[in-house]
Amino acid sequence: MATSTPATGSVATAEEKRRHRHVLQALTGLLLGMFVSMLASTVVSTSLPVIVHDLGGDQAAFTWVVTATLLTTAISTPIWGKLADLFNRKVLIQLAIAIFVLSTAAAGFSQDPGMLIAFRAVQGVGAGGLAALSQVIMADIISPRERGRYMGLFGAVMAVATVGGPLLGGFITDTLDWRWNFFIALPFAVAALIIQQRTLHLPPRPKTKARIDYFGIVLLSTAVSLLLIWVTNAGKDYDWWSTETVLMVGGALLAAVLFVIVELRSKEPLVPLTMFRNLTFTLAVVASISIGIAMFGTSVFLSQYMQLARGATPTEAGLMTIPMIAGLLLASIVIGGLVTRHGHWKPYLIVGGVLLIAGSFLLSTIHYDTNFFLVSVYMFLLGAGVGMTMQNLVLIVQNTAKPTEIGVASSGVTFFRSLGGTIGVSVMGAALATSATNLFTERKDDITAALMKLGEKGAAIGQQLQSGTIPQVSALPEGIRVIVEDIYAQAIAHSFLIAVPLAVLSLVAIIFLPNKPLTRMTTSERVNAIEADLATVSTAEGMESLSATGTIQTQDAAASGPSSAQAAASRPAGDEAAGDRASTSRR
Repeated sequence: MATSTPATGSVATAEEKRRHRHVLQALTGLLLGMFVSMLASTVVSTSLPVIVHDLGGDQAAFTWVVTATLLTTAISTPIWGKLADLFNRKVLIQLAIAIFVLSTAAAGFSQDPGMLIAFRAVQGVGAGGLAALSQVIMADIISPRERGRYMGLFGAVMAVATVGGPLLGGFITDTLDWRWNFFIALPFAVAALIIQQRTLHLPPRPKTKARIDYFGIVLLSTAVSLLLIWVTNAGKDYDWWSTETVLMVGGALLAAVLFVIVELRSKEPLVPLTMFRNLTFTLAVVASISIGIAMFGTSVFLSQYMQLARGATPTEAGLMTIPMIAGLLLASIVIGGLVTRHGHWKPYLIVGGVLLIAGSFLLSTIHYDTNFFLVSVYMFLLGAGVGMTMQNLVLIVQNTAKPTEIGVASSGVTFFRSLGGTIGVSVMGAALATSATNLFTERKDDITAALMKLGEKGAAIGQQLQSGTIPQVSALPEGIRVIVEDIYAQAIAHSFLIAVPLAVLSLVAIIFLPNKPLTRMTTSERVNAIEADLATVSTAEGMESLSATGTIQTQDAAASGPSSAQAAASRPAGDEAAGDRASTSRR
């Protein structure tokens, strides 16, 4: 016995090394695909105020440039998740990359805000695929307990894309032209497709007949779109209580009710409502909605704050938002490692929920002249809260979901997070536009006095401000610039306050999450284990139990030889254990 221990240990070590090498190879293309999507998104984040200004757009156009992407991302995410349970996941993620990058490049040729919004909407379809499929594929190759081990790689990719993207975008905008921001991801996309083709080898999937819930897709799109269009335009193009409000809100509610009815009756629903019987999934969805608002809403309007309330250039705005990104990355990497090492996840989620509340509330108190060190601390707290909660919520849902529903479960959480972000950006953008308009009206006398001192130049600036077009604050004269910065700072801080009650709701949902331990099995291993259980338990023990109770009586048992139950009962324990090991290790 003493001589077998080293051999067993060496075999285990060799198997672990082989598995680690296989995971790294598969992750290479996946990480590059994620880098492409993040780079294409972040590279334009600091340039959007300049882009919308050059295209002659107002605050509503700015909001819809962001909302269009988030809306189609939210709608397409569960569709991609459903497709992932039916079709080849490798082909799907390559298709998502192609859609994302080609639409991003097309956006670079936009001539007006409407054209830009349309291409950004198509971009969101690809982004939804990348968001959903990357989570599903990770579950295929990495167990929930081991995922923290690889969070350093994801953290490095996120660091380069989220820190380098805004800086690169600001530099390109300041030195070349903002249109080049949309073309920068093309070479990386080509490399991602080639590497994925060579290195991403996924376990074979059982062939199933595909059924797509097209009616559900139409109803979901209608409900969400009507709601967002109403939120964006209410109070500006029509009153909050008006015929348009009744038609849009009523239409959205009707479409939502029909969507629920269709999903309950569909054989292959887009969003299986039976998953809400799982308490972990339901609470994770509730928490993800407010996290989406904190993640998308605040990051979008922080860039506006830096440029409209502090007069920063796009490059400077990219540098000034680094504290939030640093908090997100450090928290996700450190907490991922701790979860893998100790297996405990709930305390970190609770701390993350508290940080979300603190960061959202503190950002609602900022002014145009708030000490930037304090603003940096507020951003860091919010980023750390997002980093502790965002990926871990998907992780615990995958840990409890059925292997056959990993795609829809993962995409379900991502969908509601994107939906929360979409609604959050729309509501915060509408609140910002309304607040800014009211503040400009209140300070009309101060603005008029400042413009009169500038003569003809002041008259031109006054016409621009009256048109509602987003101004380029850094180019305004000192007298009017301070007033405009103060107005936008107050309006943006007011919009941040909307995220606070939802962050509180997120913390409550996290507190009540069932604290289930993380499994060390990947999705494919869980499928194999279930198949092994069905073969050994259902056939052998189940038949033996039925025979013993007299439920099944065979007249020719003696003539036909030993039954399968008897054979299983007489099989040596070592053979059965070896079969289980072979089944669970097969990839």
